[in-house]
Amino acid sequence: MYMPSHFAQPDAPALQALMRDHPLATLITHGAQGLDANPVPLLWLDDGSAHGLLRGHVARANPVWRDTPQGSEVLAVFHGADAYISPNWYATKRETGKVVPTWNYTVVHARGPLRVVDDVAWLRELVTALTRTHEAAQPRAWAVDDAPPDYIERMLGAIVGIELPLTSLQGKWKASQNQPAENREGVVAGLRQRGGPSDLAMAEMVVRPRVADPVR
Repeated sequence: MYMPSHFAQPDAPALQALMRDHPLATLITHGAQGLDANPVPLLWLDDGSAHGLLRGHVARANPVWRDTPQGSEVLAVFHGADAYISPNWYATKRETGKVVPTWNYTVVHARGPLRVVDDVAWLRELVTALTRTHEAAQPRAWAVDDAPPDYIERMLGAIVGIELPLTSLQGKWKASQNQPAENREGVVAGLRQRGGPSDLAMAEMVVRPRVADPVR
């Protein structure tokens, strides 16, 4: 990933938070048919290692778990807030006119060797953890035990687990750090006026980009 130093996000808790808040990753693999990409919800876990662990599952009918060699490096891409940035929001547009549109975004690249887990007990533990995580905000949380046991057994037989012990985490927070203060103020105002959920999230990141040595 192209990484100007002023967009680099070195803060590990920030990277972990993005993966937790936006768990639907794009899992990029290279197998017998070449490059492949699959959207897969992945759960980040602190296993005591430097970067943590990702766990998820895919449909048994999905060839990715057979076509990707065990132990080969794969890439999981997590996308956070993003927003189109209009040059009309820049104060310097009125001064020089030398402005162009851009796109702000946050992204985490997580790499590690692929491990396939075809074990019912492991899968049950995983889907229970996934369910508890993603049902936590529901007024009445659904639990795995709410479904008939034989049905759950059939569903578990239709999936295969995947695990990535992470060897690297790379984060990029492109949040107008390369703009002067007056332009950043205009970006924040423009995003807040537009008012979409991702716009508002990005506005807060422009205010507090949480990166080392931002360009002023």
